[in-house]
Amino acid sequence: MSKKRRQSKYSLPDELAREPRRRPARVADVIQAEVASLLLSGVKDPRAEGATLVGVRCTDDLRTARVLFTCSPSAIDEVTAGLTSAKGFIRSHLAKVLKMRYVPDLIFEYDKSLDKQMHLESVLREISTDE
Repeated sequence: MSKKRRQSKYSLPDELAREPRRRPARVADVIQAEVASLLLSGVKDPRAEGATLVGVRCTDDLRTARVLFTCSPSAIDEVTAGLTSAKGFIRSHLAKVLKMRYVPDLIFEYDKSLDKQMHLESVLREISTDE
């Protein structure tokens, strides 16, 4: 017989009053640090050596983590294949470190934002030299 708590007419709606989700960001930071250290010393696949981690984004339910990496444009497919083949090893290591019920499924994606940034810089340089 619990009484239902009365909501004040001056309070914010539930969607606005919720605090932002910080746990996915904290888990993403730990995943990025661990995967970066594994790429330096633990992963034996030579195809994954050319990858540089840019960031990790976790979903709110912590079931999926997108690992963003960058590498030379000619080696994108090769590095992606190397990281995908090492996914099981990386997840087993994360299971020991994270101590969560479920280890997020890792999805490796090439980060295109650096390419876009370089393109914009070249366009801006071209505009400044024309003037």
